[in-house]
Amino acid sequence: MRINVINVAVLSVMLALGTSCNQKSDQDAKIAALEQKIAQLETSTPTATPVNAQATQVADPSTLGSFAFPEEEYNFGVINEGQVVEHIFKFTNNGQAPLVISNITASCGCTSPDWSKAPVKPGDEGFVKVVFNSAAKSGAQAPTVSIQANTNPAVTRLRLKGTVTPKAAGAAAPVGPVKR
Repeated sequence: MRINVINVAVLSVMLALGTSCNQKSDQDAKIAALEQKIAQLETSTPTATPVNAQATQVADPSTLGSFAFPEEEYNFGVINEGQVVEHIFKFTNNGQAPLVISNITASCGCTSPDWSKAPVKPGDEGFVKVVFNSAAKSGAQAPTVSIQANTNPAVTRLRLKGTVTPKAAGAAAPVGPVKR
């Protein structure tokens, strides 16, 4: 009985080794066939560009405007909560083409931008007006606006910065229902 168990175990090990060797050689043959197919595809067909791929080209400087801001940051100092700060950032187009601002987005709802809507010709000036409402704001503030235009880089950021002093505790409106 003991010999039969040993024989069965030895036979099992031999079958396992034989099978794994056959599987390994089958895998090697499949890998070699795939490598041949890949080599044929690489040499016989040109690479196809996917439909959703975007083509990139080096921008022609003659098609770009160029911002020249004397300042890209305005420090409004210390203000009281609720005050509104307004600043106009002026710029000159130093590019070779009319500068077109396609969009400006603010970093928060407390900031609203306005800008030159017409294309700014080379050498001409334009503006970006930023209005910051400090209602419900306190402490250090640094709202930004991001300008998207036909420039390189395509996005330029302007920033206001300063400190908002909170309203006095006694001046605050009551919170919740008022008892009479």
